[in-house]
Amino acid sequence: MAFSETPRMGEASIHCNVIVFFFVIVVVVVVNWAIQDKLKRFLPLRVGGVTMSQQQISLIGAPTDVGAGMLGARLGPEALRVAGIARAIAQCGFAVSDRGNVAGPANPELPAVDGFRHLPEVIRWNAAVYDAVYRELAADHLPVVLGGDHSLAIGSISAVARHCRERGKKLRVLWFDAHADFNTATLTPSGNLHGMPVACLCGHGPQELIELSGQVPALNPKDLRQIGIRSVDDGEKQRVHEIGIEVFDMRFIDELGMRHAMELALALVGAETHLHVSLDVDFLDPDIAPGVGTAVRGGPTYREAQLCMEMIADSGRLASLDVVELNPALDVRNQTAQLAVDLIESLFGKSTLRRPAATAPVPRNARQ
Repeated sequence: MAFSETPRMGEASIHCNVIVFFFVIVVVVVVNWAIQDKLKRFLPLRVGGVTMSQQQISLIGAPTDVGAGMLGARLGPEALRVAGIARAIAQCGFAVSDRGNVAGPANPELPAVDGFRHLPEVIRWNAAVYDAVYRELAADHLPVVLGGDHSLAIGSISAVARHCRERGKKLRVLWFDAHADFNTATLTPSGNLHGMPVACLCGHGPQELIELSGQVPALNPKDLRQIGIRSVDDGEKQRVHEIGIEVFDMRFIDELGMRHAMELALALVGAETHLHVSLDVDFLDPDIAPGVGTAVRGGPTYREAQLCMEMIADSGRLASLDVVELNPALDVRNQTAQLAVDLIESLFGKSTLRRPAATAPVPRNARQ
């Protein structure tokens, strides 16, 4: 019996050693993961591929409402400053410089001519915004345009498009809005150019505006994602469908959720992508954001909007921003400006908890 027990004892010893070996490996892997996770919490946030301690944020005011149908958006830049936009971004760890306001003509309050209202004035304002945004991008700064009405996005995104061509970068534009903004002179019921910036950027509009970036169209429709849309004129519906813009309207969001919409909107955004966010404040539901000139009920809630900004921040790819259509004349104790600043804080990385950068799944049918 003694001879037969010896090999069994040897086998037991081997089994024990194997178990100890695998246990040690598991412990080492877990400890290594925990150390890396702790280190991530102390690493600086990256925006546009640059660490936040290195990134210069440049605020550019554009106080005009020449493209709008209602007066008041010209007061938007100062309302955002009063709400503490510079301080909020700085508290997220960025260097912030307020470049003041670009200059442009006054609002003449005239009727439309040949389907366009205040076209000469809109051209001059957009040229000024274009020059200011391009100058900041050339210096590797992140420009934040404080509007002003949404027609200003023609100038800002035209500058971004030129910058991307020169740097060999892909462009992705996230357009947060209640409206499709794809009206033209033949489609528009009002002639207000704040309803036409997407059409102009896609090559459908006055020559002076569509050629601003040096290439027509300035923006490939496949590089645009519209989020929160819920008010589209009849003529716009057909044009948006024909041109192939990817739209995540409120029905899509209601049925599938904001997270899924944002995963699709951010799909394939990588290190070689310049991500531009154009935030029209009327994207939000007017119950929480009354200070807008073209309010449409049924918009995203506060938390849905925050989720959008947080997911963009997680991507680390934000490289330029418009904040437009804030109308303090219609606001209540500057609450819409304060809400906009809350969202911008999240966009620049403020969060309830420290989280590792999220990796959004890439849907199989996501567009290149």
